[in-house]
Order: sequence, then C-alpha cells, then structure tokens
Amino acid sequence: MSHVITDAQWAGLLHTRATDPDAVRRAYRARRRRPSLLSDRGTLFLVAADHPARGALGVGGDPLAMADRRSLLDRLLTALRNPAVDGLLATPDVVEELLLLDGLHDKVVIGSMNRGGLAGADWEIDDRFTAYDAKSIVDSKLDGGKMLLRLVDSDPGTIPTLEGCAQAVSGLAERGLVAMVEPLPYQRNGDGTLVLQQDAAALARAVSVASGLGATSAYTWLKLPAVAEPEAVLDTTTLPVVVLGGVPSARPEDDLASWGRSLRHATVRGLVVGRALLYPPHGDVAAAVEAAAEVLRQGVHA
Repeated sequence: MSHVITDAQWAGLLHTRATDPDAVRRAYRARRRRPSLLSDRGTLFLVAADHPARGALGVGGDPLAMADRRSLLDRLLTALRNPAVDGLLATPDVVEELLLLDGLHDKVVIGSMNRGGLAGADWEIDDRFTAYDAKSIVDSKLDGGKMLLRLVDSDPGTIPTLEGCAQAVSGLAERGLVAMVEPLPYQRNGDGTLVLQQDAAALARAVSVASGLGATSAYTWLKLPAVAEPEAVLDTTTLPVVVLGGVPSARPEDDLASWGRSLRHATVRGLVVGRALLYPPHGDVAAAVEAAAEVLRQGVHA
C-alpha cells in the first residue's frame, strides 16, 4: 500500500523522538477532544492497535505483519480519516506517535492498560498492568482505559489479573472515565495452548464476572466477541457493550448475518476492530473500514 505518511513527516517524527521528548507532553495537551464519547447516532466505532505491546505481531500467515511501525501508523491514519471512525484504542507508544503526526484531533482515545501477558509466554494469563494507569489517562486527557481479562480456571495467573482490573475499574470510575473491560474465557489444551471458549455459558459467566469488578460499575463498558447466541450472553448485563468485529467482507449484508444479531442487541453501542481491519486480505484498508462502518450503520439501533 502507498504511504500516507510522507518521507518528510517520517523523518520529522524520528527526529522529534530523538531530540525533543517533551513534544509528546505538548501533543497530549494540544489534542482537541470531542465533547462526547458516542457519535451523533449514539454509536462508537474504534480501531484497536494495542497488540504489539504484548508481542502479538502476527496477522494471518505473516508472523511479523505488525512489526513495521510506519506501515502500522499508515494504516491507522487511513482508518482514522474515515469520519465514521470515532477513535482509537492503543498503548502509549502508538497514541503518542499518532499525536505527533496530528492524527487524533477530535477523536475518542482509549488507553490500553494491561499488556504484561505476553503472547505465548508461560505467564500469559498473569496480565500485569504495564501501560497506562488511571492517573496517566487523566493526565493525558484521554477518554478512558481498556483492560483485557482472560479467565482461565486452571491458571492462578487469573487472580492478579482480576485484582488489577478491579483496581483499574475503580480508579477510572473515581475520575469519571470509561473502563472498557474485555472478559474472555479460555482453557488450556493438553499441549498448553490457550483456546478461547466461545460457547454462551462460558461467555455469560465471563460477562457476569467482569460486570462486578471494582467499587462501582457506573463507568464500565464491556468489549465482547460476536457470538452465535448473543441473547444468552448479552442478556447477562445492562452495561454498554462494544462488539469485537472480524474481517468485513465486500457485502455488508453477509457481515450482518454473522455480526448482526449481536449488533442489534439493545446493550450494544458499537464496534471495535483491530488487526483484521488494518490488515485485510485484499490490502485495501480504506475499503475495509468503510465496509465495517456500513455494518455498524445497519446493525446498531439508532
């Protein structure tokens, strides 16, 4: 794909990184924030780019797809240029690079918080908070924080992750900011591989656990996968939900057939798409973003 970032902009970013670290603080302060989390239609469409910080760089058959930082930033800027995209979910490094490239004005920015559960590590489920915390999210004038909560009954690493997420939910709520929790139930195969449990019973249990985290649920949102039986899962909570989308096809009606029942549920407010959207099989990021936006427009109640 062609570069959105010019050679001069890229050289300028590298020069700023090496010579003017305070430019990051100034960029946080200068960012124009939009007045509301939700769009005029009452929906929220975010692109996610917090995978590299926990060592998850692969997409499809390419184990290093997300390792090229200029390519990643190009793809993110392409997505963010679509007015239907409300904002970004990312770790400090990605947020700050996009700030220095003037790419986040008038966008929602959700800071990713726990990235210590490195992909493939023995301790992966002990997902420590190694990125933003509640205080830095406030100081950076972001709009909320996101945390991943993988629940594995056979792995005691779940316990400190649960505790860390509860503290983060409380800390963000105390400051009046959204806490976006992504609860995902996993099991380990005999070879130690983690496998997502996508049945309704396991997901409903995970939703129930996540909903009760922290001193209050007033500012808690949930980030959940689209499932075959959305009512059995989504009826478990009154909290607002954003659906984790897959790869948009060329036909929004086909995506609605697979995502639609989840998107139409009364608790669902939006869509979050990451690697699948930024690295589509056909290579056209702008087209993939627009296809996902159309699915959201058709799927979520106005």
